[in-house]
Amino acid sequence: MIIQDELQLTAAVLAETERAGDPRVKEIIQALVRHLHDLAREVRLTEKEFDTALDIVTRLGRLTTPSHNEVRLMAGSLGLSTLVALMNNGTEDKPTSANLLGPFWRQGSPRMNNGESIVRSPTEGPPLFFTGRIVDTDTNAVADAEVDIWHASPAGLYENQDPEQAEWNLRGKFFSDEEGVFAFRSIKPSGYPIPMGGPVGELLTALKRHPFRPAHVHALIHKPGYKTIASQLYSHDDPILETDAQFGVVQSLVGTYVLHENEPAPDPDVTEPWYSLEFTFVVEPGEAWLPTPPVSAKRATELDVLPRGTQ
Repeated sequence: MIIQDELQLTAAVLAETERAGDPRVKEIIQALVRHLHDLAREVRLTEKEFDTALDIVTRLGRLTTPSHNEVRLMAGSLGLSTLVALMNNGTEDKPTSANLLGPFWRQGSPRMNNGESIVRSPTEGPPLFFTGRIVDTDTNAVADAEVDIWHASPAGLYENQDPEQAEWNLRGKFFSDEEGVFAFRSIKPSGYPIPMGGPVGELLTALKRHPFRPAHVHALIHKPGYKTIASQLYSHDDPILETDAQFGVVQSLVGTYVLHENEPAPDPDVTEPWYSLEFTFVVEPGEAWLPTPPVSAKRATELDVLPRGTQ
């Protein structure tokens, strides 16, 4: 079709999608074309702005490496990741504990026995003893579920970001027992700023938003017969629960840390004050599948992402 004007252009592009063999692919691509074209028309996108937008998309790809995922970070910063999780998990009457996967999950963390510590190198912070339980939407215990756990250090870095941390530090894979229970020892996590050296940082700066995430523990729960969920359990005492840079905090995933100052800890080597945290995760019947790992390796140096113009 020879293009005559901007409206005919959209019709021409949509017409070319009609041959798609997969109906769902056609539905998604047609909606994408309509919304992209409508966006450009609504804001009267200039050529210079379009060039800038293409540069941003290019840089998102260039800055996504085995140890850093700028694309997923951007999806979270726009609220898209949380929206997809809310649309696809549970119902209003029977919600699940699904939340953000985040940009720092690594596949292949070591399998561990319940109660073991995931601290693999010297990591400052108060001891934490976590007990979790997995149930279905009818509150029945879910046994033999694989639970991948990870969280940032109190310095605000995941082990893949920090060459000083041991491989797989603050990561481990557990399995729920017959009562749906799993447990591990760690240190109390803290909030942290997301990486600011790429397009995500530029977006937050332009919108005058802060880059911080509240303290949280990640759990990826997987068992055949149940829909795999990624979850994040947030700290009740974090001051930025309501302004999370990734829009991830939902009320049902705010956990209460209990400080123990004069009670003996579950492990006798702990003599200082320690924390306990208990939480019940809810899953639902469905398809069990594992997401594409956002990262796959540790960063070799302390550099985060390259400054603009040096990629």
